[in-house]
This record gives sequence, structure tokens and C-alpha cells, in this order.
Amino acid sequence: MKRPAPHILSVALRPALLLAPIALLALAACGQAGGSAEPPVSETALAAVSANPGAPRAPLARAVDALFTADGIGETDAVIVMHRGEIAAERYREGYGPKTRFLGWSMSKTVTALVIGMLVSDGRLHLDESPPISHWRRTGDPRGEITLKQLLQMRSGLRHTEQTDPPYRAETARLLFLDGRDDMAAEAEAEPLEAEPGRKFEYSTATSIILADIATRVLTQSEDPARRQKAMSEFLSARLFGPLGLHSMMAEYDAAGTMIGGAMISANARDWAQLGEFLRHGGSVKGSQILPRGWIDFMRKPSPRAPDYGAHLWLNRPSGTDRSVLFAEQGPASAFAAIGHLGQYVIISPGQRLTIVRLGKTREEERAALVARLAEISALYPAS
Repeated sequence: MKRPAPHILSVALRPALLLAPIALLALAACGQAGGSAEPPVSETALAAVSANPGAPRAPLARAVDALFTADGIGETDAVIVMHRGEIAAERYREGYGPKTRFLGWSMSKTVTALVIGMLVSDGRLHLDESPPISHWRRTGDPRGEITLKQLLQMRSGLRHTEQTDPPYRAETARLLFLDGRDDMAAEAEAEPLEAEPGRKFEYSTATSIILADIATRVLTQSEDPARRQKAMSEFLSARLFGPLGLHSMMAEYDAAGTMIGGAMISANARDWAQLGEFLRHGGSVKGSQILPRGWIDFMRKPSPRAPDYGAHLWLNRPSGTDRSVLFAEQGPASAFAAIGHLGQYVIISPGQRLTIVRLGKTREEERAALVARLAEISALYPAS
């Protein structure tokens, strides 16, 4: 075939070259008119993200900002994203800040499990034995078959329905604020079995309070409330809060001197993040092994009756039921979390070297939308 002359080729291409800028302008206009282009990231959003967050900075700023501005996810008070041990993003709602203490609600359960782990590692408790609750050990009492491991994995068989609304009727609310408020452990330990120990998963704040009472019984034989509280408080300071540098973390106690280990431990956002980092590092802080790595591995091992639950930790795995607490379809199966009432989250992903903290107030019907937003942050970080 005969080639066209150069001047003919030039003339033929010229209309296309002239049209190119016009087409680009038209596409840009269409994008603005259709709203498909994302708006620029605000200065407030960017200011919350470090210079080198380990993920694309603008998308991370946008994802964190959405936790404070998106509709239908409740009210976010604080967010911290830690990557490789450094704060990648940190932001607070107006009126809150780094010194604000946030109630962890059921994230307190994870702290209680760490206390139990220390007593097990000390040889003062044993996973496969009945705990030191005298009236359970009476001849013929079937509760004497309950083991410490079953309590930690929420499969004790004790009767309890985890519910907070309406407060005047819900078992958990009545335990914390009404019937059981003077001696929560006694109220919880008096419940009969509704299933054979080990056979049924039943998430339960009452169970964690029983574990706090068990730990206190190991630390002191006194029944005096002040001495019981003192024994636990000193143990927490010396063995957990102090070594981890959790200077804002504190526990509340009932009138019997029992730590309310299922719901009432509070800390600022940075200390909740530091707790997550402790778990991510398998129980060590700056190379010092505070708790045996095997105990953290046990906490992350799926319960025989709930594949999405370990020992006082939620796992990023399908539940096999309609229950969905994390983002198993998107995130790594190795991720796990401490999760509390009203949308408190400490999400840990060892493979991504990532810890995400979200504190705030989210209704149950908004929880899935909130988790989807947290999944967006996780997805920005590749596995190491």
C-alpha cells in the first residue's frame, strides 16, 4: 500500500489533536456535574494523618474523616490508626482529646482475660480445672464441671442472655445497675446451668465478672471489699498497666470489691491503642515478654463453639450464623478485636502491622455501616 504524503498525514491528525483538550474539558465537566469525582480532602482531615502513614495519605485521611462525618454510623469521638508501632492517624471530635478517658464497655473483657492469663502463667490458676468458687464445688452441683477455659471461651453453660435494652428488663443492665450492683459476681455465680458446660456459646458480661471474682479470690482470701479492691488494683498496676505504660487505664469496682471486668474499664484512646499493640506483639512490650506468647495465641484461637470468638477476643472469621461483628469477607483471617457496647473497637491485624481504635456511640442498627467504614481503613494497608 502506498503511504500518504507527510502533509496529508499532518492534516488528517490535526482535528483529533485539536479535539483532545476539548474532550478532556468535557469529561471533567461531566465528572463534576455527575458528582463521580471525589471532593478534595479537607485540611482538617489531612491534619489528622502523619506525613508517612504507611498507606496513601489522602485516602487514609478521607477514610478517617468519614468516621466523623458520614451519616448512619453514629457519633465518633476518637480514632487512632497505628502502623508499625507509630501513630499514622489520630483525630478527636470537638470536646474530646488525648487526655479524655473512654469507657471500653465490653473491651474490658479482654483486659480481664489478660489478668487471668498472668495468674495461669504464675501457676495459680489452671485452664482445664474448675475455678475456686466454693459453692460450685459442693457435691452434686453440676456447675463444678465448668472449667476456666470454658468461661474464657464463653461456653460455661450458665444461664444468661446478653441484652441491655430495655434496662428495666435486660439481664446485663440489671446485673450492672439494678439487682446485682452490690455484688455482681454473687448474682452471676448463682445462675443455674442452661446447657451442659462446654456445649453452647453464650456471650456474657456476667461470665467476665465471674472471672474477675476468680482472679480476686486468688489474689486475696479476704472478703473485705476494700482489701479485695486493693489487691486487684495493685496487681493491675504492677503487672499490666505499669509495664505497658497504660497510665490512664483504670477499673471500676462494685460494692463487694470485685472489678467490673465485663464492662467498666476506661482509658484514653492512646492507651487503648497501646493495649492493641501489646496484643499485636504477642504479649511483649519493647522486647520484654510481659505475658507468655502462648497465652495470646490461646486468646486468638477459635472457640470450639464459635469460630469467630476466641478467649475474650472477637476474630475476623465467619461465624457460621447470622452474627457478623467484623469484616471477615474483606480483611485477613488473622485480624482480631476487642469490641464494646455502642461501637467501641480495638482492631488488631498482625499481618498488616496495624491497630485501629474507634471510640464513640453507635446504635446496634448502625453497627454494620460503621464496620464497613473501619474495613475501608484496613484495606488501605497491605499485608507485610
